[in-house]
Amino acid sequence: MQSFQLSPWACQPDATRGRRYAEPAAPTRTEHQRDRDRIVHSSAFRRLVYKTQVFVNHEGDLFRTRLTHSLEVAQLGRSIARPLGLNEDLVEAICLAHDLGHTPFGHAGQDELNACMQHFGGFEHNLQSLRVVDQLEERYPQYDGLNLSFETREGILKHCSRSNALKLEAQEPGGVAARFLNGGQPSLEGQLANLADAIAYNAHDVDDGVRSGLITLEQLQEVPLFTHFYTQVLADFPQLAEPEAQRRLLYETIRRMRSEQVYDVIHSTRQHIAHAGVCHVDEVRACSKALVRFSPDMQAQTQALKRFLFHALYRHDQVMQTMEAARQVVRDLFAAYMQQPGMMKPRFALRAQQAGSEADMARTVADFVAGMTDRYAAKEHERITGMKLLG
Repeated sequence: MQSFQLSPWACQPDATRGRRYAEPAAPTRTEHQRDRDRIVHSSAFRRLVYKTQVFVNHEGDLFRTRLTHSLEVAQLGRSIARPLGLNEDLVEAICLAHDLGHTPFGHAGQDELNACMQHFGGFEHNLQSLRVVDQLEERYPQYDGLNLSFETREGILKHCSRSNALKLEAQEPGGVAARFLNGGQPSLEGQLANLADAIAYNAHDVDDGVRSGLITLEQLQEVPLFTHFYTQVLADFPQLAEPEAQRRLLYETIRRMRSEQVYDVIHSTRQHIAHAGVCHVDEVRACSKALVRFSPDMQAQTQALKRFLFHALYRHDQVMQTMEAARQVVRDLFAAYMQQPGMMKPRFALRAQQAGSEADMARTVADFVAGMTDRYAAKEHERITGMKLLG
């Protein structure tokens, strides 16, 4: 249990909007602690260890994966939640679950699967994360999914198209998709998980980019946010200018940059909460704008860092070449399973056999492909096509 007093605008553990299927309360854990534990023990969470963040699994053992990314997001989320008086356990649960629906090969896999599904409702990884915890996990005899609380599910669904929101609202009136139709915001805990995600990936993608050799410390001097702390670190520790100390220089620069973003979020969010005058989570949800956000100056600096990473790292020729091969893997697997669904794992093959329409079968294939790890997808592709595109 949390031992400190939550702010009135936080999600109170004893005031949850409940689960889709009612369950007796746990004797020693809050509902949101229980959510976190279910997520950690899920199969989808374990699979994140072999899913791409930026670099595909075979490219190196020390690059971030979706699992290590999720752990870093959760750490940042908790660090920001406590000084704001928010529900740390809920923040942690959302952070750990936010990428459960991500495909193999990162955004390249997601984009290709969306293209494959364009005639069948498309593919959104945030919606897929909700689908994982609501339907696809098979752990309990009473229901499909993990049966998480409303508050955790609300935070997981960070984005949602209007068409998909309408479908969700029809199934769950006034539920987790209502805000995408009526306006409004998720809880502060959900907003915080979203921002912690951005802080984490900006910081660790700089680290992994330099480690890979695709970007350099010299190139990063183009980024004012990085340069400010890089110069500061060298002034404090001149010995880090030596070639053998470059790793320490990079780590300390990233640490200070990340810390400044955290403190900025805390300070800025306190101001936004005070200005909005909210005293309850329902008032937070009724706001037209998110309250957990950077100051305007930090937002501008963070956007400049994101633009640099987009052009220098995510669109680097080497990354693009690997991602094009990854897209072909996803494209070929989808086509193969649509033609011969019996090649999928038995439970997915059975679902495809029982599908009432081509769209239902396509969704089953998308669920199967989205759940794959990088290396399983690459091996399956090689087995089916005889081509080795990755690794």
